Amino acid sequence: MNNPYSYADDYDGFASGFAADAQLSERQAFIRKTYLHVFGGILAFIALEWMYLSTPIGDKIAMAIGPNWWMAMIAFVAITWVAERWAHSGASPSKQYLGLALFIFAESIIFVPLLWIAKTTAPSAIPTAAFLTMAVFGSLTFLVFVTKQDFSFMRGLLAAGSIAAIGIIIASWFFGFNLGILFSGAMVLLLSGYILYDTSNIIHHYRTDQHVGAALALFGSIATLFFYMLRLVMLFTGDD
Repeated sequence: MNNPYSYADDYDGFASGFAADAQLSERQAFIRKTYLHVFGGILAFIALEWMYLSTPIGDKIAMAIGPNWWMAMIAFVAITWVAERWAHSGASPSKQYLGLALFIFAESIIFVPLLWIAKTTAPSAIPTAAFLTMAVFGSLTFLVFVTKQDFSFMRGLLAAGSIAAIGIIIASWFFGFNLGILFSGAMVLLLSGYILYDTSNIIHHYRTDQHVGAALALFGSIATLFFYMLRLVMLFTGDD
């Protein structure tokens, strides 16, 4: 997950202040643009997955990634790093949008194998997981906007949880054990924490010219939550 504070130096030449300190109209415009970009990203992601899974493209991607999961993940991490840097760059709006588009595309590719399995073995799990993901996202968003609580204190805990999760995933690859219901459930909780963190950053810590970077961070958390929610639903139905 990306951290908005890591890219502050990239905003040379921008005069915008933090959204929390901006005028009400400017703050509302920033939040509106951020969430419009998030939902635009979700729609683009859905359109890409529909195209992949309704054509032979999805089969080819799934078959290509399956035996080369290590290489796919390394490529995904590298592309994500570049996309986050571009989306948080103050160099030009076009570069920021290119970063967001690249990130959405990378997410759409890495999701194909899981969605391909779900489509083949448990198609009802996809809408169920999507509904649960949006329900969790909506509830957490409502909580943050109503309470206006600053969850930036969770940064260290979330980073530690992410490192632990990566370690478990790598260990599972080396030692061949399955990541079952408990792991997927723990990841759902971790990603719920990230949504709290990202949403509170939108209210308290992002600059008013960072709506593209803010949208990328929140979209990434929602997408990853959906990934593990889908795994959890499939595990409960015995189809993963």
